[in-house]
Amino acid sequence: MPIVVHLDAMLARRGMSLTELSERVDITLANLSILKTGKARAIRFSTLEAICTALDCQPGDLLQNKDDA
Repeated sequence: MPIVVHLDAMLARRGMSLTELSERVDITLANLSILKTGKARAIRFSTLEAICTALDCQPGDLLQNKDDA
């Protein structure tokens, strides 16, 4: 059950760059890039919470089960 990551779409909606998000949530640009491209194998809830707070969104806005796509 592959999970699709919609981080790039949410960044575009918020008019925010990956670099700006990286600075706001104190996560390396490389790790955010891995998440954005869907190559991440896991994400901590604390990281997901920080990203959602910075982007003013819910986890479901960023992650989707591919079967639901």
